[in-house]
Amino acid sequence: MIVVDDLTVRFGGVTPLDAMTVTFGGGVSGLLGPNGAGKTTFFNVLSGFVRPAAGTVRAFDDDLLAMVDFRRARWGLRRCFQQERAIAQLSATENVLLLAEQVGIPRGDRRRRVLDALEFVGLDDATDQPVGMLSAYDRRRAELARAIVGAPRLVLLDEPAAGLPDSESRDLARLIASIPDRRGAAVIVVDHDIDLVQSCCATATVLDFGRVLASGPTADVLADPRVIHAYLGTEGS
Repeated sequence: MIVVDDLTVRFGGVTPLDAMTVTFGGGVSGLLGPNGAGKTTFFNVLSGFVRPAAGTVRAFDDDLLAMVDFRRARWGLRRCFQQERAIAQLSATENVLLLAEQVGIPRGDRRRRVLDALEFVGLDDATDQPVGMLSAYDRRRAELARAIVGAPRLVLLDEPAAGLPDSESRDLARLIASIPDRRGAAVIVVDHDIDLVQSCCATATVLDFGRVLASGPTADVLADPRVIHAYLGTEGS
């Protein structure tokens, strides 16, 4: 469980997160909102890239914000960014091995953990191919393998299906939905793809101008008139 209390970020006269207070459960949660709502800023706070002006984040009873960046990774915080981070010239195996080393997986156990992660995402038949030669969908799966190698506790996914066709987006959603049960990690997904959020997120939170507009079961949140107005610019019925 991820408990966010009064989280505030200020950049000069701008407040991208304004007393954000919300609890994310241990499953897959969606984080939605218009552009500029504060979603990426929130991920940057969790990742240690941005220091908040106020507030706390407790992740499974641990004070996440008290940890330095590399300790958050070793604690089990993982993130997939909007821009792919895998090195195109290296194979999928080599890319995941690099992450396994960074998060402190013991040397003797790394290769087994890496192959397990690649098998989980369905890339066990493409382990030695350079990532740059893979399809867009396979590159996304390689990024996901980097995020779930070892024993992650909290996985942050920033628009994981952006640009993928519907069929591949649905396949990726099914994979994401299985992470809590099969990998033991909580997942927070930022995405503008409402279909993906509905298919893999049991709960959703909507930010608007840095504040929590609605939070709860995904279907209820998406039907909230305030969410419809903020997201679509129209009044809900």
